[in-house]
Amino acid sequence: MHRRMLVPSALAACLLMAIPASAADYVPGAPGMGDSYYPSGGNGGYDVSHYDLRLTYQPATDLLQGTATILATTTQNLSRFNLDLGLRVSEVRVNGRKATFGTSGEQELEITPAVPLKRNQPVSVVVRYAGKPSEVRIGGWTAWHRTPDGGVAAQEPESAAWWFPSNDHPLDKATFDISVAVPDGTQAISNGVLRSQSSKLGWTRYNWRSDKPQATYLATLAVGRFDITTDTTESGLPVLNAYSRDLGDNAGAARASVERTAEVAEWLEGVFGPYPFGALGGYVPNVTSGYALETQTRPFYSPRQFANGSNVSVVVHELAHQWYGDSVSVHHWKDIWVNEGFARYSQWLWSEKEGEGTAQELADHVYATRPAEDPFWTVAPGDPGPDDQFHIAVYDRGALALQALRNEIGEEDFFAVLRGWPTEFAYGNAKVGDFVRYAERVSGRPLAELFDTWLYRPVKPAAPAAAGVGVGLRPAGVEARASAAGPAEPASWKKIAETNTVHDREATARGHGTR
Repeated sequence: MHRRMLVPSALAACLLMAIPASAADYVPGAPGMGDSYYPSGGNGGYDVSHYDLRLTYQPATDLLQGTATILATTTQNLSRFNLDLGLRVSEVRVNGRKATFGTSGEQELEITPAVPLKRNQPVSVVVRYAGKPSEVRIGGWTAWHRTPDGGVAAQEPESAAWWFPSNDHPLDKATFDISVAVPDGTQAISNGVLRSQSSKLGWTRYNWRSDKPQATYLATLAVGRFDITTDTTESGLPVLNAYSRDLGDNAGAARASVERTAEVAEWLEGVFGPYPFGALGGYVPNVTSGYALETQTRPFYSPRQFANGSNVSVVVHELAHQWYGDSVSVHHWKDIWVNEGFARYSQWLWSEKEGEGTAQELADHVYATRPAEDPFWTVAPGDPGPDDQFHIAVYDRGALALQALRNEIGEEDFFAVLRGWPTEFAYGNAKVGDFVRYAERVSGRPLAELFDTWLYRPVKPAAPAAAGVGVGLRPAGVEARASAAGPAEPASWKKIAETNTVHDREATARGHGTR
């Protein structure tokens, strides 16, 4: 028989492990993720892996009732933790036991479990809740669209608190099962794959699943009367598009645009690499707002996006976000350029592909038509601030930065960067600085000066993106067209400009900068 002797340090460690944690070792989780733009966004102390939402929604009264089961793992010893929710809560259970709960502010649900939670402990949280989402105001605004036949949740940077409890920040992604019962004759549209639907007692239940990590603001719900089209891509992905039946004059243009979703996604795979999710599509509800949003696998489009005719460019923009924004999400909201600059540039690349104006021509046009005194140049896309998070400069000056990069490092390295980045950070989060370092690694060039010029300095750069910064390489066969009189306007510019205007106009309505 062999006896194992413990050295003093090992013995001390074993004794410490045997001592149970005292009450003083358990503390409340933080009521925010520490985001400089939205300090109360999200919560600390745990990491969510899965949301299971079982909902019932009555369009006639806007009454939503739900039971959310949240699976998470603690990241510290917790005496209490928060979820973000604006609706009324009737019961909370943690690991099967009833928990006490209260509210703080407009959306903080504070939960005290019957037994404190140890660090690295798996946790299940069940929340029963109800209310009328259209009556909820957080920071003075709403993320819920009331429609003539139902309601829609689709907003940025927050929308979850209007219809389910969550850790509402892009840093905490999770998978989703969303089950929604609505009156017969009404449909419920959400993210991912429709696993099943069934009818009973005058209600139809739709069961949706998103099996890849998804930020909470990218979860969507649309209830109403829709015409639905389905298809399968050549690679076997299910495609589902939905259109409100009362879109009026915009109906044809909306269908002519969104029905090209599979075609656009296939083209984007050639630019950004394999499509990162297991389903795709889009939906157009009868809402009065004007913007579009990259809700994961199934973008939301306002009918106003198609008021002047078909608008495939906006479909390109929102589908590009599936790589840049959805699979690779912002680390904090100041990193919004890693979403919007790339989605805008994808529109320029689509224009180039369609022969309606090259990315270079569009870059020249933006540069030439914005005089040096235009406030456009004072917004820094790399950190625009909460009031300007969705300013037009984040989109267009953000795209100019990419054209400057393209000219600086050349075609081969540029497109290698665009394809490699979504793989490098797939299903995770990234900062602007992460992209700069990645581009430097792929190209083998120092690029800090270029990105500082285009993303951070509050002045119009001395040279257009056509010249880049430094060596100033230009794609073969492309000539600079900027002149004192300005470049000729490419045919596609009007359509992209319409999308620009909608994004810019909607920024205040979407609540940005109000919290």
